[in-house]
Amino acid sequence: MWQWIAIYAALGAAGTWLARVYALRSNMIDQPGERRSHSEATPRGGGIAIVAAVLIAAVALGIRFPSHAPLVWAFALGLLMVAAIGWVDDHRPLSPWLRLGVHALAAAVFGFAIWSVLGDVWLALAAFVLAVGLTNVWNFMDGINGLAASQAALVGFALVGLGGAVWNWLALALMAACLGFLPFNFPRARIFMGDVGSGAIGYAVAALTVVSAGMLGLRSQAGLTTGLVMAMIPLAAFMIDSSLTLLRRVRRGERWWTPHTQHAYQVWARHIGHTRVTLAYAVFTLLALLSMRLVTEVRIGFMLCMGAGWYISGAFFWWLIQKTGTRSDGRGR
Repeated sequence: MWQWIAIYAALGAAGTWLARVYALRSNMIDQPGERRSHSEATPRGGGIAIVAAVLIAAVALGIRFPSHAPLVWAFALGLLMVAAIGWVDDHRPLSPWLRLGVHALAAAVFGFAIWSVLGDVWLALAAFVLAVGLTNVWNFMDGINGLAASQAALVGFALVGLGGAVWNWLALALMAACLGFLPFNFPRARIFMGDVGSGAIGYAVAALTVVSAGMLGLRSQAGLTTGLVMAMIPLAAFMIDSSLTLLRRVRRGERWWTPHTQHAYQVWARHIGHTRVTLAYAVFTLLALLSMRLVTEVRIGFMLCMGAGWYISGAFFWWLIQKTGTRSDGRGR
């Protein structure tokens, strides 16, 4: 296992270094602005290294385990589609609706494969919804140093042991590649992940979560709903911040699909800095991971209460950060 982690961490690190060289030569640079949380011009597109490492792992596993190949190939194809549209967008901005259309098509590919291979229409629907959702959630939440990569690494670690042999190795590959990328992005960002990385990582996390949820439901005989609740506990930090911020922007009548700096992590980072916020989110997710592991063998009702309680507590912290940040901004003006 450690050799596997070392190999894919090295791939993530080497690929990120090469991506940085390419971005600097191609003038693929993110400039500071009022809708961004960074203050220095920084190259983007480093997430392509994570995508490449996970794709290599998927190809290797598809060849090594032919019985799992159809689902793994579908996952790899969808990942490639999301990464490709993100890579193009990193070079020249595309319509958000075009990107969303490609994301939906990639999600449909994986959802159809889930239905064809596993024969569960509800799991296939969950795969489609979660793939579209998390592809965009990770893009929304990739706004400060180290946040998106560290959360993906932690979620990958959380799902190891839940999805079966092939998907456990894919979770480890995702975790290791993110760890290889992180030194270039945290605590100081020498390159950003870019849309090529953030969207594809969200897609990969969705696929791993759905497969893990299906296996959890089968093992505990609790069903898909309970499996999804348990598998999504480590996603709480990102799901809460992205969904509540989105709902607030929709309620206000704002152009919710445009870039902004209204997420709780962005509000908080303006006052305590990127590093502390990324570490705080990591602690929250580590505690979520621990709680998930502790309750997988208890009664179904307690599992559901634990999942609901974790999301409710996260929503309270979101509200507190937003309220405190608004007051501080007001005093600053």
